[in-house]
Amino acid sequence: MSSLETTQQLLFDREVLPAIADRERRSQLGQFFTPSVVADFMASLFEPLPREIRLLDAGAGAGSLTEAFVQHCCRSPKPPDAISVAAFEVDEWALDQLQSTLQRCQRACREAGIEFSPVINEQDFIAAASDATRNLFSPQMQFDAAIVNPPYRKINSSSRERRLLRGVGIETSNLYSAFIALIVRLLAPGGQLVAITPRSFCNGPYFRPFRTDFLSRMSLRRMHVFDSRSAAFASDAVLQENVVFHAVKGREPPANVVISSSAGTPGSVISARGVPFSEMVHPHDPERFIHLETDDAHRQARNLMCALPASLASLGVMVSTGRVVDFRAREHLRAEAEPGCVPLLYPCHFVQGVVSWPKSGSRKPNAILDTSATRDLLVPSGHYVLVKRFSAKEEKRRIVAAVCNPEQIPGAVWGIENHLNYFHVNGLGLDRELASGLSAFLNSTIVDQYFRQFSGHTQVNSTDLRSFRYPAAASLRRLGSLLSASLPSQPELDELVLRELF
Repeated sequence: MSSLETTQQLLFDREVLPAIADRERRSQLGQFFTPSVVADFMASLFEPLPREIRLLDAGAGAGSLTEAFVQHCCRSPKPPDAISVAAFEVDEWALDQLQSTLQRCQRACREAGIEFSPVINEQDFIAAASDATRNLFSPQMQFDAAIVNPPYRKINSSSRERRLLRGVGIETSNLYSAFIALIVRLLAPGGQLVAITPRSFCNGPYFRPFRTDFLSRMSLRRMHVFDSRSAAFASDAVLQENVVFHAVKGREPPANVVISSSAGTPGSVISARGVPFSEMVHPHDPERFIHLETDDAHRQARNLMCALPASLASLGVMVSTGRVVDFRAREHLRAEAEPGCVPLLYPCHFVQGVVSWPKSGSRKPNAILDTSATRDLLVPSGHYVLVKRFSAKEEKRRIVAAVCNPEQIPGAVWGIENHLNYFHVNGLGLDRELASGLSAFLNSTIVDQYFRQFSGHTQVNSTDLRSFRYPAAASLRRLGSLLSASLPSQPELDELVLRELF
């Protein structure tokens, strides 16, 4: 290991990361500093670059990504002639560390015969990049390479950042996707981007404008998935799945993309496979979901799901989000049913594939008043299939479904809380067999494996559920007729679903 590598490892793993104790401040900035093992892997993904490299590190933090990039260049059999770095950072603590990191990079480049020219920009990257994007011919803000771990934080629709982004034609709701969209615009033709971000941009309606924009400007070459949610940022207790991706600026999509995975820890084995781009992003998918098929089980699940004959629309079934937002309707909620109330259904009422109401001792209210103020929030009683919008960490499946049975839940109308999606037919319930079969299908391992290919977080959007292919209605009803009220064990359910639906 070189002296530069040793210094970097010691700095980040023994001094810097443990020293960052003020998580509240970092949360405000959306900062999660990149561990050295991840930074090294990211730097290794770049393809050959020009002899004189203009590098962008937006949200540079303490400089671990730039240092990893410099290491990679210094070790190359044909090192570049020059590296100029534009590092953006606004955090005062990180700026001191960044300055020290760039000084070490300067010494390493001098030893390798590489001219090194760093510039630290102590300014907001979104503001500076938006200005540069409007001035398309600004040579100071055009780059051959970008390596980035952007900040992760939602941005308000009325915020200054959103106004700046809209001014350059970017519509997105998170800092990380805003950074990536701006970086793409600052890359020279053929410029390369390597980034680590949450995987959440791969699906969901909020990131659709970002996916469309990114895929129209960049050619994806590699997507890397960490097997564990916490592996990449273990010291920060980050539970959202992250991906590392490499892309080249150009409108022509690649024929194939490499999808790889690893544990994300030092020395962990990396498995990789090439897949056609048309399998990663289906050409006729208006949502532009990005599917990450990392093993044979995922491939089998995709093949089975894509071969199904129906869409939700062709089944005559719709899916919506529960209408009752509890904090907005707080004055109408009751812990237990009382005169003038109707059942209010939450995820906590799920028991083995069935909605069991009420739940005594629950922290969630069991009932909602039936008044003129709440009437639009209620649905007629019926056989609905409910799906949790957020799965808990301990749940083995991302999609967790349960059936409402009007024979078991009293009342002519019910409230369905906003943390649930519900399947219905024009606002009414399904027939019993269809509801039972649909719930079993959604609870199967095949559906879970397929869903995980494009969703790396615990949220299940109604848009995701609409994107699936579904079995024919007759097949779902046949399956439903074979089931009792409660679901069988997972192996038994999977065997039944495979036999009856695929």
